[in-house]
Amino acid sequence: MTVEEYQVGQLYSVAEASKGETGGGDGVQILVNEPFDQTTYKPDRPLLKGDPRFSTGQYTHKYYHLAHKVPGFVRVIAPESAFVFNEYAWNAYPYCRTVITNNYMMEKFSVTIESLHVDSLVNIENAHQLSPEKWAEVEVIYIDIGDISQADKDYNPNEDPTTFRSEKTGRGPLKPKWWENGYKGPIMCAYKLVSCEFKMWGMQGRIEKMIQRQERRLFANFHRQVFCWMDKWHGWTMEDVRIHEEQTKKELEEQRIQGSLRGHVTEE
Repeated sequence: MTVEEYQVGQLYSVAEASKGETGGGDGVQILVNEPFDQTTYKPDRPLLKGDPRFSTGQYTHKYYHLAHKVPGFVRVIAPESAFVFNEYAWNAYPYCRTVITNNYMMEKFSVTIESLHVDSLVNIENAHQLSPEKWAEVEVIYIDIGDISQADKDYNPNEDPTTFRSEKTGRGPLKPKWWENGYKGPIMCAYKLVSCEFKMWGMQGRIEKMIQRQERRLFANFHRQVFCWMDKWHGWTMEDVRIHEEQTKKELEEQRIQGSLRGHVTEE
């Protein structure tokens, strides 16, 4: 798909995926979803080295209630109130910064996800313009949504790009390394930089590795959904998306309070 199409598909899929993870007290609570600029909801620091293209966009603040979704060994070391996380996002598409914090751990915990979306498959080295020292620490991982060999227990036949074909666009199915095997449609790439800190003696390395694994899992699952839900969102406008988001906000609040527990559990 194109970068322009992905903007709609991503936002639609975030809303739908949130419904699938919300219920029984856990899940997503949307607090703010409004435009930002350099005076209102200003980012914590300039986006992508202060690139002027990314000075305005959409700001969101969400709570993630995860008391029943974290591994058991984590639940035993902290009270239930510790498993409410803040997510702040500045979406200046095609660039976005997402910051996740926790009021219980304060400055000892943070996850930052920086995303840059680019048309074509040109391999941009160091897309996030890190210093040579920082770039040397980065592990580059390629996620192919057409390779479901690692999906394991997350596999859903209704969200399988290797069997899905879009009725609206004719795209799909996708096989492993589909971009090298005759695919003729539009292609884009999402460059995601994940940085995490968990400053607790004796557990830092274990938790940080778990977070990185979980993010890879989430990215793979989510982007399979974006592709396989294409016929649900393709052709929508951004106005359609904002209406859908507002409806979803109300549904999530009802589900979280009244519904049953649903969705994925974080794996060690």
